[in-house]
Amino acid sequence: MPRRRRFGLSNETRKKIARFDDRVDGAFDKLRGNPLADRVFYSATNLGEHGLLWFMLGALRGLRSEHDWHAAVRVGAGVATESVLVNLGVKSLFRRARPPWETDRAFAIRRPLTSSFPSGHATSAFTAAVLLSEEDTLAPAYYAIAAIVATSRIYVKIHHASDVAGGIALGLFMGHVGRRLFPLPARPVGMVGRTEGLSSS
Repeated sequence: MPRRRRFGLSNETRKKIARFDDRVDGAFDKLRGNPLADRVFYSATNLGEHGLLWFMLGALRGLRSEHDWHAAVRVGAGVATESVLVNLGVKSLFRRARPPWETDRAFAIRRPLTSSFPSGHATSAFTAAVLLSEEDTLAPAYYAIAAIVATSRIYVKIHHASDVAGGIALGLFMGHVGRRLFPLPARPVGMVGRTEGLSSS
């Protein structure tokens, strides 16, 4: 009886994914060991644990106004929901092995016990970036931070590059679903004017 292909992936496709992972990891090897890069990426990976960074950024946005408070609550609920769905649901479908744990690392990090695919850090980062960026002039910063958090998982050798790519795609999808299901209330008229003034200055 022929062996079933998990999730419809042929051996050739799996080889292509492995080659992609190896190429990206090789590119990061050229950066690993740089003191500044080590500090940035290890800090990002630790702050991304359990969505901590996104709860902090959401709280900071919530301090601006009542309208922004709604955005803060939404991102907190969104990241919490994403964590449950990904860690207890999606990851259990794949059970992919992570890169070898036994390797030299510049700083201490937590050892995950869940499946490698998809990257939970990447998923939560881009779910949060999509939710936080709505009606906010800091949108480019949210996406830049999300990209650093996501790629930090490759840098610290906790995830394969394809895990991170899958997490980014899933996070973007979940963020936009969250926007559609839980739209922000309309801004007060005076606040709209102030926001437009800030974005044009």
